[in-house]
Amino acid sequence: MGVPERDLQPLPGNGRTVVAGFESTYVPAFGVDALELTHHARRWPEDLDAVLDTGVRHLRYPLRWHRIEPEPGRFDWAETDAVLGHLRERGAVPIVDLVHHTSYPDWLSDGFRGRDFGPAFLRFAEAVATRYPWLPAYTLFNEPFATLFLAGHQGLWPPYDTGDDGFVRLLRSVLPALAEAAACWRDLLPGAHHVWVDTAEHHTGVGPGLDHAILCNDRRHVVLDLALGHDLDPERPYLRQLLQAGGEPLLALPPVQVDVLGLDYYSHSEWYYDEVSGHAPSPHPVGFAAVAEVYGRRYGLPMMLTETNVRGLPSDRVSWLRHMLEEYEAALARGVPLHGFCWFPHVSSCDWDSLLALCRGRADPVGVVDLLDDGARERTVFTDAWEAAVAGAPVTDLPAYRFQAPCDAELAGLLPRMAHWPWQDAPPAERVPPMDLDVAPTDPQPDPAPMAGVGSRRRQL
Repeated sequence: MGVPERDLQPLPGNGRTVVAGFESTYVPAFGVDALELTHHARRWPEDLDAVLDTGVRHLRYPLRWHRIEPEPGRFDWAETDAVLGHLRERGAVPIVDLVHHTSYPDWLSDGFRGRDFGPAFLRFAEAVATRYPWLPAYTLFNEPFATLFLAGHQGLWPPYDTGDDGFVRLLRSVLPALAEAAACWRDLLPGAHHVWVDTAEHHTGVGPGLDHAILCNDRRHVVLDLALGHDLDPERPYLRQLLQAGGEPLLALPPVQVDVLGLDYYSHSEWYYDEVSGHAPSPHPVGFAAVAEVYGRRYGLPMMLTETNVRGLPSDRVSWLRHMLEEYEAALARGVPLHGFCWFPHVSSCDWDSLLALCRGRADPVGVVDLLDDGARERTVFTDAWEAAVAGAPVTDLPAYRFQAPCDAELAGLLPRMAHWPWQDAPPAERVPPMDLDVAPTDPQPDPAPMAGVGSRRRQL
């Protein structure tokens, strides 16, 4: 990752390099970003030292374009100089992230869709590369497929475009600028590694859902393929749709050089489609090792697991960590070229329960350390497990806590893959019993015979 090739190899012994990461997404509608909501913007020295003191050296770290360039062409580097200088002094290997989802300045006319996006992004990218020529690794645009699909096809993020036409509009605006910025960085920082990060998906289905799964399995690759100039057969299921929606100019992009492919994998990265609808998490997942193998065969690039987490109690996160490390090591055993394992983010982020549609500063229970209401960090049983993994503990030494609600239901499809585990209950302090809520009767008819232990007019959640 931007250092000599030997540093890209798995560590000897346990075969994994643990990477840390910090969440920074800017929410244009509210004028605030995740580093501010989590108080990292003011607590960054202690946060970074806490990570580095565990022995972690590689970390994904955001550069806040929306704060660095408050006006077109005017850059304020003070905070970035301080943070990157601190990381450099501590011997860290940052993988800087220039655009994380909707993290662009408010003065852009129409976000990703505006004609000013490309020139502005290239100006910013060149300014960063010029100011920090020592940077070892970089992600120019985090999750370009997922970000532009949610913003351009699904209408969930600005500019709230929809359909294949909307997706193409954003791709035609962003991908040429991304290709030009990649060429600029290759010229200015020839020794740095370009880490392309995107979602790692898998789709399966039955009946009419099978055709949709085939389409989605083609769609998951289309943005990286366009950037690389890879397998651009116009008869591919989803690429054909994009070309029909006006995407022909995307076939002529100059190829982007990628050094490391980052895979972001969550339980909802696998989908299952039946006669009724789509289901995520899939009730029939193939697991990260199999998904990573697909991407490894397709692209032949060194890869990292650049994001994973599960929304749940700290004990749930311990078991997801154990599962993902087990899958990671299974992938290594299959010859998949993985070079890093990143639980993301380090500090629990905020407002992802609404996909950033709301901005309440509501902590999302996913981090290595939890976020308290006053901004303080709280260690949990998961912090201990993560630090044990950093120190090289074998997967079998990590606890196997039984998943609690709602993770127990959401992850039921994965339980057969964990059948060999020595399951145990979560520590008493981590157990959260179901909550009983009084529910008013909806009709005057007598209730049916109550279940044992459950009141006739009470619902167990």
